[in-house]
Amino acid sequence: MPSPTQQVGQWHEQRAQSLLQERGMRLLQRNFRCRSGEIDLIAQDREHLVFIEVRSRSHDRQGTAAASIGPRKQQRIIRAAQVFLLRYSQYQSWPCRFDVVSFDGEAAGEWIRDAFQVPSP
Repeated sequence: MPSPTQQVGQWHEQRAQSLLQERGMRLLQRNFRCRSGEIDLIAQDREHLVFIEVRSRSHDRQGTAAASIGPRKQQRIIRAAQVFLLRYSQYQSWPCRFDVVSFDGEAAGEWIRDAFQVPSP
């Protein structure tokens, strides 16, 4: 049985999924996990493969939900996306994007397209 924190996370992921589907995105996978990390939602937005991180904060004492995705978390998501692309080769030629859907308090979700990018070598 999921913990209360996991239940809240699942609820926000469902809200994010609904928000994105209302805007025309097609969900491909939810909660992709590998040793490198986890990706909350993976969707298709026209010709893009989109890796989506869902974050929520009940208050802003430590900053916004979106601001909580620092460089270390971004790297874990990027590594997990690379594993996804290795496992599902049919998507390897698709342009990719990293989006964030954040929920702060009782506010509606905020969709941040292209929230971060893979750093250049």
